[in-house]
Amino acid sequence: MGCTTLLVGRRASADGSPLVARTEDSSNGSFDPKHVVVVRPEDQPRVYTSVLSRLRIELPENPLRYTSVPNALPDEGIWGGAGINAANIAMSATETLTSNPRVLGADPLVDLVPESGAPGTPDHRPERPGGIGEEDMLTLVLPYIRSAREGVERLGALLAEHGTYEMNGIAFSDVEDIWWLETVGGHHWIAKRVPEDHYVTMPNQLGIDSFDLEDAEGKGHDHLASRDLRSFLETHHLDLTLRDASLDPSAGSSAGAPAGAPSPHVLNPREAFGSHTDADHVYNTPRAWSMQRTLNPTSEDWDGPGPGNRPESDDLPWSRRPERRLTIEDVKDVLSSHYQGTPYDPYSAHGTEAQRRAFRPIGINRHNALAILQIRPDRPESSRALQWIAYASNPFTTLIPMFTNVDEAPEYLATTTAQVSTDSFYWTSRLLATLADAHFADAIPLIERYQLTTLALGRAAVHATDGTVCRPPHSAADGSSGGDGSSERSVPSVLAEANTTVAEQIRAETDQVLGAVLHTTSNLMTNRFSRSDG
Repeated sequence: MGCTTLLVGRRASADGSPLVARTEDSSNGSFDPKHVVVVRPEDQPRVYTSVLSRLRIELPENPLRYTSVPNALPDEGIWGGAGINAANIAMSATETLTSNPRVLGADPLVDLVPESGAPGTPDHRPERPGGIGEEDMLTLVLPYIRSAREGVERLGALLAEHGTYEMNGIAFSDVEDIWWLETVGGHHWIAKRVPEDHYVTMPNQLGIDSFDLEDAEGKGHDHLASRDLRSFLETHHLDLTLRDASLDPSAGSSAGAPAGAPSPHVLNPREAFGSHTDADHVYNTPRAWSMQRTLNPTSEDWDGPGPGNRPESDDLPWSRRPERRLTIEDVKDVLSSHYQGTPYDPYSAHGTEAQRRAFRPIGINRHNALAILQIRPDRPESSRALQWIAYASNPFTTLIPMFTNVDEAPEYLATTTAQVSTDSFYWTSRLLATLADAHFADAIPLIERYQLTTLALGRAAVHATDGTVCRPPHSAADGSSGGDGSSERSVPSVLAEANTTVAEQIRAETDQVLGAVLHTTSNLMTNRFSRSDG
């Protein structure tokens, strides 16, 4: 499953919020309808069973309420995608990653092994469950954590105990930090704290490009990992970093080592655990190039002949400092990119047909959902968290903001069934994108006006709600009135009403633009004929 992740540290964002954003994309030829739900503590299972791997896990007591963007059709499990819990901790799960044979041979993935042979016969082998995967991770972790670091530690413990059947990247955020975890083989993992003034681009490849083992084994200030990661690296000769012999700890003192030489404790996980295949160069690395080209337009010669900053480059940095502070709108634009301004844009008249189809765009037809998770440091805890939601192909869709300290998602975001219906934001977004794509040049002005109008509506709704929410001096932990009569309604009820109001406003705009695009594209059908029937 292809996805694209963008992480923005709090000192790189416009309002000081850490931003965690990811498009969840279905596999080629399939589409997974999504909806937004709020999972209350009483609805969280106490024993969880994975649909795909059939793994059964007992869960802790006292889960927190949390939001989720699961599959609307649960035939393959939950696939919660992204959410924020009642402690204002955000989680995005997952970004599918690449690996290499050395890693998968050293620590094989934990696949489901079906039952074989007839029971009671010598050749009978009972079913062996697989590990955990994208289907499971949000449900197993988000309700039980109170910091981003706790998220890394809980998921790391689950991976060590149960393993996984796929390589994944997972983001956790609290009001200060974003941590990014990457699975390494079946049971191992590494995690790194995103620099506060940087953003991170993740396009389906194992991405961390520098990792300090000494920090991970010690204070864990910026790095965490499986406890046996160093021995795992050494036993299977996975660390490919070329170091000066004087830096080898077994050779004694490293005095006299050349300036800038690699530390014996720092490795490049991309080289150790990742991949640099021809498939990466058409499917993965061009997306990192596009994101960094957009957010650092003058920092590099992005279109020059040099090998370091091309769409096929293997050494684009995992994180970098943007040229200016980034906004929610920047994140949406970057995750809607189809290589505008380059010969690789499939909608452009420039470039050759081969160039226009050379690389996988970020804004692709098979987006299921986009979630941007925002924890705002300048707001009370009762209204601090926002989850911005878009469905379907991002170049043609818009975001709806949702305050997460609520017990129920607005109907327009939550109502998705197998039947196509304009009562659903998911299905309306899918219809809109499909109609507009077929006649891009004629429809895109309508789409751009729609996006400007609806994003402004979302911003205005958030500002108005922030002005309405006044936390009483003696308020309860959940934001409800403390009984001093200073608030007639609880904060969650105010937020729920605001969520519904803005969703309905954007619903009206979405219905209107759908009609306009339908009219425009109907007049451009292949079987049109201009002579009137007299």
